Amino acid sequence: MVAPEVGGSGDERAEVARLLLASGAVKFGTFTLTSGRTSTFYIDVKQVWTDPGRLRVIARAFARRIRPGERLAGMELGAVPLVVATALEIGRPIVVLRKQPKDHGTQQLFEGEVPAGSTFVLLEDVTTTGGSVLRSVEILRAAGATVDRALVVVDREEGAGPTLATAGVILEPLVTLEELRHATP
Repeated sequence: MVAPEVGGSGDERAEVARLLLASGAVKFGTFTLTSGRTSTFYIDVKQVWTDPGRLRVIARAFARRIRPGERLAGMELGAVPLVVATALEIGRPIVVLRKQPKDHGTQQLFEGEVPAGSTFVLLEDVTTTGGSVLRSVEILRAAGATVDRALVVVDREEGAGPTLATAGVILEPLVTLEELRHATP
């Protein structure tokens, strides 16, 4: 269940789309995605979060969608700057999730506190099939947290919404691929 036009005015959504296009985050060619699929375009949100001004725009858009009591979490690498910047906007603690446990030290799948019964919202840069977000949900739930929402900069609209819905998670994109296709830089 993808929430269309969730949180955020059409103006804000258009601003995020323009920011992505103007930053060069939307690239054309042949790319292999995290899901293993091949695509003729790639959305590289790192082009946005490596610039403080652009990152601030995304962090503020995310911050407006955070509910009272929600903690922030995101998977390494792509979501970490988004989570940190959003946390700085709203003063909330964060958790950074690992794709694989470290092979030394605590060997945990996350850094930060996950109090039993706490509620998290996941932040992500781009979703395609939802597999990475689903893995993040599993890690947090296994640690005793509740997760029922994921905020993403761009939803490529290739199945992430329905996949996450089956796990009881609502996907809330700042912008969709369709909106990017119709946006002007």
